[in-house]
Amino acid sequence: MTKGLTRERIITAALELLDDQGMDALTVRALASRLDVRAPALYWHVRNKQELLDEMATEVMRRVSSAFAAVSPGDGWRDDLTAYARVLRSEYLRHRDGARIFSGTRITDPDVVRMKEPLFERWTGAGWKPVDADDAVDVVTAFVVGFVIEEQERRQSTETDPTRYSTTERDAWLGEGASLVKEAGHLHDDGDQRFERHLGIVLDGLAARPDA
Repeated sequence: MTKGLTRERIITAALELLDDQGMDALTVRALASRLDVRAPALYWHVRNKQELLDEMATEVMRRVSSAFAAVSPGDGWRDDLTAYARVLRSEYLRHRDGARIFSGTRITDPDVVRMKEPLFERWTGAGWKPVDADDAVDVVTAFVVGFVIEEQERRQSTETDPTRYSTTERDAWLGEGASLVKEAGHLHDDGDQRFERHLGIVLDGLAARPDA
């Protein structure tokens, strides 16, 4: 084992590498080079890339847990899920491809998973079943992951090609007709406003359930 090499140091370096070069460049070999060690030295701490991604996602979710714990409880499940979604998106956006590293990962810190317990206690006290509470968190998490992946991909694409999403070029490409599609395209907004609107649609769907 290389002296001074800890799991915490590895994860910090991995997140820095992610920010510098993106998900596709995140390899054990590249991480070892950044840490100035040989790749086998990393295997004392993370056995493969998937385990590395698990640890990176867990670190991000630790921050989510801490930030969410600092938010005062709302008046009900909708306020809680709104606050959770906003914190989750904010933490993903701190890192390039932040949402991509979360997909398919397994949280390795039980304290992060226990974050849901106070929420479940409040919601089941209001009549929800535990499975419904868990589904609600999963649905909102999936929405945020998907939204941020698309958000970050569009942002990175625009950095290399500012005209990639030009509505003027899109209108010309569509040709005659499709006036409603063109109108909707010109009203398309990115960022916070779009996130809040889409989140509202998701929460409205949860509210439509009989037990909600």
